[in-house]
Amino acid sequence: MADKKMTRKGNPPIKVYCLPGEREIIARNAKAAGMTLSTYLLTVGQGYRVTGVVDYERVQEMARINGDLGRLGGILKLWLTNDARTAKFGEATIRALLFRIEETQSELGRVMKSVVRPRADP
Repeated sequence: MADKKMTRKGNPPIKVYCLPGEREIIARNAKAAGMTLSTYLLTVGQGYRVTGVVDYERVQEMARINGDLGRLGGILKLWLTNDARTAKFGEATIRALLFRIEETQSELGRVMKSVVRPRADP
């Protein structure tokens, strides 16, 4: 029995009395950090800095933009290797493709900035 690992569940809890508004703020902060309320309070109570998780929707958006860049790059690569499928591409088409790649890179930069500095943008 001496080898049995001690768990928190078998120990008495710490109760915290708070107003409904205070509880809501704590719950919101815990959710933003990707933690349960209990884990959040335990982490903060032990003096650890809580960092938030990246917004899942923003990550999906970045993945979509990255896929767009991959497809555009693939078309450019076919053209550079003189692939028969791109034989009809003229200079205007390639310039438009390069412009689209630059736009997509800018879009990715904006999304990345909103993830890194969410409060910087209105």
